[in-house]
Amino acid sequence: MIPEYKISIESQPDSKEVDFVDKQLHEFNVSKIGDYQYRSLFLVLRDSQQKVMGGLEGFIGLGWFHIGTLWVAQELRGDGYGKALLLAAEQEAVNRGCLHAYVFTYSFQAPEFYHHLGYEVFGELEDFPPGHCRYFLKKSLQKTLS
Repeated sequence: MIPEYKISIESQPDSKEVDFVDKQLHEFNVSKIGDYQYRSLFLVLRDSQQKVMGGLEGFIGLGWFHIGTLWVAQELRGDGYGKALLLAAEQEAVNRGCLHAYVFTYSFQAPEFYHHLGYEVFGELEDFPPGHCRYFLKKSLQKTLS
């Protein structure tokens, strides 16, 4: 007898099932490339009253540093704080064994900022969201920080 399978769309998935699926893919990946762990990297910019004025959140794994979020308060933009956060994060990524960095950004965000700091576009999605473009950028950390 041929087994019957059914696909269901889960609008509120069971966390145990999500964890199970994630674990199965992780185990498959480990069987191909060895054990790996993604580690968090977080930098924060504070003023003299300890108010958060900017930050960078990312993760490190498989020799790559992924920049997930880079934000600087509007009143500080253009003063070099974004660059300082990014360069400090890149240096820490190198210290933790990374060879490369990558980021996703939108046309209305900061593609020129990343390009100015040595990132190059390796992919783009037009009309994502409609009327804009999503860019995928990368940078070799070996050349600039070694």
